[in-house]
Amino acid sequence: MPTKRKPQQKRRLTSPVRHKRPGLLVRLIQRMPGWAWWIGGALIVALYVFFFYYIFVGPFGFRWRALYGDVNYPEGYEIHGIDISHHQGTIDWQELKDNGQIDKYPVRFIYMKATEGASIVDENFYDNFHQAREYGFTRGAYHFYSVHSPAKAQAEYFIRHVKLENGDLPPVLDVEHKPKNQTDEQFKASVLEWLDIVEKHYKVKPIIYTYYKFKLKYLSDSVFDSYPYWIAHYYVEQVEYEGPWKFWQHTDNGRLPGIKGTVDFNIYNGSFYDLRKLTIGAREQIGEDAYLDE
Repeated sequence: MPTKRKPQQKRRLTSPVRHKRPGLLVRLIQRMPGWAWWIGGALIVALYVFFFYYIFVGPFGFRWRALYGDVNYPEGYEIHGIDISHHQGTIDWQELKDNGQIDKYPVRFIYMKATEGASIVDENFYDNFHQAREYGFTRGAYHFYSVHSPAKAQAEYFIRHVKLENGDLPPVLDVEHKPKNQTDEQFKASVLEWLDIVEKHYKVKPIIYTYYKFKLKYLSDSVFDSYPYWIAHYYVEQVEYEGPWKFWQHTDNGRLPGIKGTVDFNIYNGSFYDLRKLTIGAREQIGEDAYLDE
């Protein structure tokens, strides 16, 4: 009997698989030596640490606590105020006057940024400075010290743009950074130069604003003891600095009617009468007898 042939299966023609060539960036990464991977990893970690410190810790410390609850108000103080700049935008001054309270106390004083370095005027300064007085707040102006300009030029720039009057608080030097190209002694001399020029012009001692660790490191010499001190130390129940101070900026996360977003809260270490004694022209306004105990 003839045998049956099995039907032949058709052969499938398959084309060879073509692998897509990696891009240039991928090829470069694949060829990186081991030491480059270590350096890259170290840079990523360093950047993470830097941004974590900048956002949540520095320069004043304990900033992260504001994310987890309301602002804590230091106990035992009745004279409260704020400091503002263009970051607060346009302020509703009537609303702030009528309803602005900090820990159930009215806002008594307002400091505002005036100048920075030797070429920057805060864009809201003139309006803020005028409105603060119009609405009955005790006002003051501060200068942000720049590491890029000579102290003399900065002092003269501040004087040129800030016209303080009787009843205004003394000018403030906000100093938070030391120029890298200056020694500690040179930096101290520069700060003193700014303070001397401004004091001679306004006939009142300026106030030094900085955070307490910066003061301890750079401005702890006795020559600075005669200047009133405004300390920035956030989210702590009491100031760790043991020396005398006039103002304490205790939070950068406050909120008030009339101001969109957050604003810095401050307290004055004394009575409202003491605050008035600090203002320009106070000796003429309230009399020399008020200063007999000093």
